[in-house]
Amino acid sequence: MDVSIISNSVQETIEIGQQIGSQLHGAEIICLVGPLGSGKTHLIKGIAGGAGADNAEHSVNSPTFVIINEYCGKFDIYHIDCYRLESLTEFELLGFDDYCYPDSVVLIEWADKIETLLDKTQTIQIELQHAGQNTRQIQIKHLPPYIRI
Repeated sequence: MDVSIISNSVQETIEIGQQIGSQLHGAEIICLVGPLGSGKTHLIKGIAGGAGADNAEHSVNSPTFVIINEYCGKFDIYHIDCYRLESLTEFELLGFDDYCYPDSVVLIEWADKIETLLDKTQTIQIELQHAGQNTRQIQIKHLPPYIRI
């Protein structure tokens, strides 16, 4: 299922993420793309919080320099930021497959940088775009039927 949503604030973006996160079953891979400042990390804060990560609005931040952050909630939540990766090989060396199991959720920022590696993987795809100073257009593709927004 595909969904299009308008968010009018950072808080709304976080709340949309919380809705998604609260309905996850585990074993989901969520790929986020969009320009700088489009709200990817805010959406991830909400998803992690909805999936039970402690103090998500303060503890979740973009792992641009460390590449992967881990949060504990109902699942092991892995937050991967591909922004600084220089090649597909760098992503492969992270051991991505090791993070994908039934009790985990993997959230990938800048997923467009590694999309060819995920072609055969079932993913939820989220694209965020600026639609005004505080407004964001959020397109979600391949949303499983058990997640309602």
